[in-house]
Amino acid sequence: MSGDADLEIEEVFRRAQKAHSNKAKLVAFFPQIKNMSKQEDKNSFHEEFIRCLKYAMIIYTREPAVESVVDFVTKFAASFEKPVDEETDDDEEQEDEDGFLNFLFSFLLESHGANNHAVRFRVCQLVNKLLGSLSENAQIDDDLCDRIHEAMLVRVTDKYPNVRIQAALAMARLQDPSNPECPTIKAYILLLENDSNPEVRRAVLSCIAPSAITLSKIYKRTRDVKEKVRTLAYQVLAEKVHIRALSIAQRVSLLHQGLDQVKEVVKTHLIPAWLRLLKGDVLQFLHKLDVENCAETAVTTLQAIFLKAETPEELLQSGVKLDERKLLPLGSLTSENVLYWRALCEFVRSKGDEGEELLEQLLPETAIYAEYLHSFLKGTSQLTGEQRADMTQLERAMTQEFVGQQLILLVGCLDTSEEGGRKRMISMLQKILVMPSTPTSLISPLVEKLITVLREDAQRVQMVAEIISDVREPILPVSEPVDENEKRRKQVRLAEVRVQIMEANQTLEECISCQDFSRAAELKESISQLEELKNQLALEASQPAESIKEQHVEKSDPETLLKCLMMCAELFKQMNIKRRFCPTMNGLLESLVLPSIANPVAAVRNMAVLCLGTAALHSKELAATHLVLLLQITQLDEPNVRISALRSLVDLLLLYGLNILSEKPAPEADEQPQQPAEEESAVQSVLKMLSEFLDSEVLHIEQIWTVSSDEPEREIIKSATEESILVLTGLKDP
Repeated sequence: MSGDADLEIEEVFRRAQKAHSNKAKLVAFFPQIKNMSKQEDKNSFHEEFIRCLKYAMIIYTREPAVESVVDFVTKFAASFEKPVDEETDDDEEQEDEDGFLNFLFSFLLESHGANNHAVRFRVCQLVNKLLGSLSENAQIDDDLCDRIHEAMLVRVTDKYPNVRIQAALAMARLQDPSNPECPTIKAYILLLENDSNPEVRRAVLSCIAPSAITLSKIYKRTRDVKEKVRTLAYQVLAEKVHIRALSIAQRVSLLHQGLDQVKEVVKTHLIPAWLRLLKGDVLQFLHKLDVENCAETAVTTLQAIFLKAETPEELLQSGVKLDERKLLPLGSLTSENVLYWRALCEFVRSKGDEGEELLEQLLPETAIYAEYLHSFLKGTSQLTGEQRADMTQLERAMTQEFVGQQLILLVGCLDTSEEGGRKRMISMLQKILVMPSTPTSLISPLVEKLITVLREDAQRVQMVAEIISDVREPILPVSEPVDENEKRRKQVRLAEVRVQIMEANQTLEECISCQDFSRAAELKESISQLEELKNQLALEASQPAESIKEQHVEKSDPETLLKCLMMCAELFKQMNIKRRFCPTMNGLLESLVLPSIANPVAAVRNMAVLCLGTAALHSKELAATHLVLLLQITQLDEPNVRISALRSLVDLLLLYGLNILSEKPAPEADEQPQQPAEEESAVQSVLKMLSEFLDSEVLHIEQIWTVSSDEPEREIIKSATEESILVLTGLKDP
């Protein structure tokens, strides 16, 4: 090649360093040089081209000039590619064109193991860009493809993150998702799970192909420690993965965690993508989430969808279809449409005055809704043991309970300022709570809404106490056995009357025969009276051995006790903690809660412990009185009951401080007050017991507060809980 050509190649590379230079024109300039190389020595052109390229390859930093040169080299090399369907007349020309690509790839592959990390980085970058610039139907020699594959597999283990990133990107077109033994897929999975650099993990996420093998690995990156990686993982799932490819648990988890951690990408990418796949059907979208088991996540998701609505009409038309009463027909209620109705009403209500007009179109008057709620809930029923064994009936009952729960929560969106509607709602809530068929799961929300509708604390306490009394001591028909002596006496009396009637009839006949008509008239009247007496005695004798009367009957079955305790617990929870215990509340504690602590059914004991712990928050004296009982329960009962007792105990300690451990109820007149040494010993004993819970195998400490499915969150919760107890026990300074 002539020296002028050398200068021309250098000049082209010099111009290529400028970011604003037209790369297409520079590429078009090279055919003259290629023709010159054919006439003289094409190897000279290759050597000069590589010599100029090497100057850029030793620069590691992403300098604009170097990046511009790399882009130019990529475009120039890609210009040699010919479409597969294009016929080539000159075989020698085709060989030359393929020869340059093969030569450039060979040079790069020979250089990938260089000691200089900058060279390794530029080699991987050029391979990545060259493969990316080739068309979809480009043909590469199998041997060359294998060599590229092997080299990049080596480079993905490079100690420099930027090299690993470019190597991972370069292998994107070499992966085979359908092959479970694909080395590229295995390398990608290894990098996703083990690479410490978040940018490497992001690079792999951007190019890995979703498949049955890789989907779980991509999903796992939504819990990555770096927000950028989590965000990209959500984008990949939104753009490349169909909603049907994910399990229900994965869909719910993506929404639950995503709306908490990477809210924007979920709102702008994931949710819109899933809705597009379902043709905008929001109810079908909710069906894919199984809303009965993730109601709050579904509501949060719906709120994100509502925020995207541009006009109020979109909100009204996209989900529920209300009738002329502004209600969903009872026959068309489903878990999805009633949850959508509730979420939409809560969303509109949160807008304040701005959403008041729209809310009026979504909800009826309070009195009408009260009747509607009662009509639905009176149709629910408790399942027997045999019915619970039938999965179809069990699922139907669970769906009814869920729908009922959502309808109850909708009460909070109603306007209860109108006195007539408010009284009707209170009356209906009372009826529902007293109904034996009301499911246990609905008791707490019903009591909560009842307390919310009522305005005065005294009225709230009195009404809940009356409902508890009606549930526990309903008016029932009761049979009473008849006294046997009394029954025998009536039978003897009946026999006597019959004898008297016979004797009177005989006397009557004698009087008639003697024509003593006045005496006969008296006897006839006497016989009529005896007949009436006989009929009355016969009727009494024919009655069953037991008489039926209506009276209050105290029920002590576990289901009734559990309902009453749940009402009591909700009452104590909703009352202001500064409110002192009134006689009615104290009566509930003495007659219902404390006796239930010893109930043989664990669920009843657990609810009684929750009631006692909540009640103790209202009174320091009450807490000091029953503190020992709570301590005993934490040591002796079943795990769930122990957890509740320990939770209550920690709440009391956080509220009243450690001094509550040394405070005892007022001693009796003949008792001696505790000595300071005894009080100190009692405190130390309790603190030692609390410290032992930190290493308890039976009662894991993280369960005291919550159970989290996310391992990092659970560790944080566990650490925080341990620190709290260490502070309480004096083993650590606050």
